[in-house]
Amino acid sequence: AYRTLRTQGTDVLYRGPLGEAIVRESNAPHTAPGVSVMRGQLTLRDLAAYRALTKAPIHSQYKGFDVYGMPVPSSGGIAVAEILHLMAAYEQRTGVTTRDVDQVQYLHRFSEASATAFADRNRYVGDVPGVPVGELTSTGFAAERACLFDPTKAYSPRPIPPGVPDGSYTSCATATTSAQPSEGQSTTHLTAADRWGNVASYTLTIEQTGGSGITVPGYGFLLNNELTDFNFTPTQGEAADPNLPGPGKRPRSSMSPTILLQDGTPFLAVGSPGGATIITSVSQTILGYLDRGLPLVDAIAAPRLSSRNGSAEGAEPAILAGPTGAALTALGHKLAPGGTPNEIGAVTAIRSLGGGVFEAAAETVRRGGGSAMVVHPDR
Repeated sequence: AYRTLRTQGTDVLYRGPLGEAIVRESNAPHTAPGVSVMRGQLTLRDLAAYRALTKAPIHSQYKGFDVYGMPVPSSGGIAVAEILHLMAAYEQRTGVTTRDVDQVQYLHRFSEASATAFADRNRYVGDVPGVPVGELTSTGFAAERACLFDPTKAYSPRPIPPGVPDGSYTSCATATTSAQPSEGQSTTHLTAADRWGNVASYTLTIEQTGGSGITVPGYGFLLNNELTDFNFTPTQGEAADPNLPGPGKRPRSSMSPTILLQDGTPFLAVGSPGGATIITSVSQTILGYLDRGLPLVDAIAAPRLSSRNGSAEGAEPAILAGPTGAALTALGHKLAPGGTPNEIGAVTAIRSLGGGVFEAAAETVRRGGGSAMVVHPDR
């Protein structure tokens, strides 16, 4: 497939033999003997009409850094920004910085911020008109949402209700509760930098392991099942669910490729696979490095917690089995094994050391360990 695209251009996908092969296999998939599956309804006309959209990234600021993330219909850029703003708002409310609290209180803060951001993400973010991006990523909205935070206990009962991003922020508002949607975790993230200082943070996905389970004969690639990221039953009670399927809509994702700039120059790039845990993995890595003072590789390797406003919070064994987990449980957190298998995310990151020098870092253990290397040394 890559050779065909390289030699014949993208038209071979949208109007040529590669597209024809995709359509044939989608509409009459090869199966194992005795297995029956539904036929598809894809046409070459569908492929020809498809457009990859170019949108401005989500932009927010955090402690002097410009933070850029993926725009709608991904929820990653918005949710990561809100989590960071909430953590800063908790500092202001308590008078104690994220760096100065102990590990239990840090994870308590992070859990509450993540659950709050997911409440707002689930209520407002999807491929629909009028997503209030500016308000959801504003410090004023985060300050109002931080009114729900109590350093002595987890918010209860879960789920946390969504806020009202209307630009008028004075006190905590009440709202209806929402259910937690689910997402697959078969995603890949690449982070790269070149000798000129350009940085790329790139997330790609086929949704679940094996995608749709359909391989295009003769070309050797899997077709995704990304449409399962839609909510097929409403999750927002009487309110509109922004992630229901509809004509021409794209499903909401949690992909969160993120780049931080310092004085207009790339400083840190980070991303991860992991379905909805992508948002928490990326946020926790940024906070671990910037606010907890961890070396980048240690910020990636630190035990993870993923609170997504459900009845339980995913936690890795290092948290679950030790005194940290017991202390969080005493605060009212309902912890459960998280990730696949018992691992949350698989982060890669790059940070600038200045002078055209970069540090690359990846997982040391999760998913067998990641890869961080210089591909083409600048001799």
